[in-house]
Amino acid sequence: MGRWRDGQGTLIVRGERGEVSVPLEIAASYRARTRGLLGRDAVNGAIMLSPAVSVHTFGMRIPIDVAYLDRRLNVIAVRTMKPGRLGLPRLRSRHVLEAEAGVMAGWGVRVGGMVEIAAERGAEGG
Repeated sequence: MGRWRDGQGTLIVRGERGEVSVPLEIAASYRARTRGLLGRDAVNGAIMLSPAVSVHTFGMRIPIDVAYLDRRLNVIAVRTMKPGRLGLPRLRSRHVLEAEAGVMAGWGVRVGGMVEIAAERGAEGG
């Protein structure tokens, strides 16, 4: 997988609950990654920051779930972060998923699991 582009897609999680599809925003440009979820009161689905090794929640209005993914989209860490926090960098992380606090467990996102990204045309990694 190469570099992603800003756009929309679907996060696919396969696990004990079967297959869960979640609306996904892809933030790959510096500007989109920097903006992320800042200033939002809610998230429709999830946002993927790529590339990313860490995140912060300064300026956020809501707590979020954060999943760190390696280059093959394996989940290497999942954390819930309150506003005003700085996340520690994960050295193997290449992408970070962010969503409203509490939803990732319901989707089946867990350490050791794997997710898939189905990007709309123009947003896929090459």
